[in-house]
Amino acid sequence: MNRYDKTFKEEAVRLSDEIGPKKAAEQLGVAYHTLQDWRKRRTLHGDGAHIGSGRDYASTNKTTREIELERENSELRRANEILKDALGFFAKDRKR
Repeated sequence: MNRYDKTFKEEAVRLSDEIGPKKAAEQLGVAYHTLQDWRKRRTLHGDGAHIGSGRDYASTNKTTREIELERENSELRRANEILKDALGFFAKDRKR
């Protein structure tokens, strides 16, 4: 299964508005029904419709900014865990 990022989906939908969904799908190498689904999500959910990479579209309860902040928070937590592991590794090495 292909996964597309938010930017690709948004650009694909814009292109389909300009040249039509069938031509856009052929040009981009995306299944026609996939592009139609993206178009439908944009109509129903506006700016929060295309999160990308297989993630569900934004619920009406969360703004796009909140979703971005949650994603950033998750990335920072992962980075923090990596730094903790590295600190432990170097602390062991220093005791020798």
